[in-house]
Amino acid sequence: MSETPQARIAGQRIVYTTPAMDAVIVRRDETYRTVDGRALTMDIYYPSSSPQRGGWPAVIFVTGFPDAGARRMFGRKFKEMGSYVSWAQLVAASGMAAITYDNDAPAADVHAVLEYVCHHAADLQIDAGRLGVWACSGNVPNALSVLMQAPVAVKCAVFCYGYLLDFDGSSRVADAARQFGFLTPCAGRRVSDLPPAVPLLIARAGRDLMPGLNETLDRFVGDALASDLPVTLVNYSGAPHAFDLVADTDGSRDVIWQILMFMELRLVSP
Repeated sequence: MSETPQARIAGQRIVYTTPAMDAVIVRRDETYRTVDGRALTMDIYYPSSSPQRGGWPAVIFVTGFPDAGARRMFGRKFKEMGSYVSWAQLVAASGMAAITYDNDAPAADVHAVLEYVCHHAADLQIDAGRLGVWACSGNVPNALSVLMQAPVAVKCAVFCYGYLLDFDGSSRVADAARQFGFLTPCAGRRVSDLPPAVPLLIARAGRDLMPGLNETLDRFVGDALASDLPVTLVNYSGAPHAFDLVADTDGSRDVIWQILMFMELRLVSP
């Protein structure tokens, strides 16, 4: 039986691999929140080496769609998708913990994850003072809320080929949110609402065909630079949306490597 397109997408892994990815340690189904008697859980991927003193730095993989939609389309939750699993394995293989999580109410759940990690950092072997966030595509607006609204400070953020903010009457992000079903908790906010000292890496796909995406991304980067925010833009010329999954090229692997180096420098280095 041939594989369905939905099954292929659900199992799609990133195109960058290392042997150490197979050796990472996974702590599965850690309950971080209970809603109506039902546990919401997260998976924590750890490096295979002994824990660092004070705990591992950690990257939270933020989602902006509820899992119910993922189950309908792909038969699994976001944290079970090949993309999230393989990215988490790669981050753990690079010397950081990686966190993926169940997601029913995107805005509330990511903040609950942050709160749980900070309150249980010692048991989770995580350094709550060295947290970063990663998000892609329609998940990015919810990750922006972590930077703008969360009481827990993060050390850095990576946004891959993502929708960001609407500006000056533009409705590109809002239109895409209605079309694709992602959350925009920072609607109406501006670049000036971002914390001024959190380094951002934005990965741009030069031939991204998602409606209005690069238009909003380019405007965001321009405003961030005009505000002198610590933003790094990596433009993969000619790349499609989700190039880390669909473009098996040296260019894709180079951008993924740059993302890893960015996170390691901000989270792992003393």
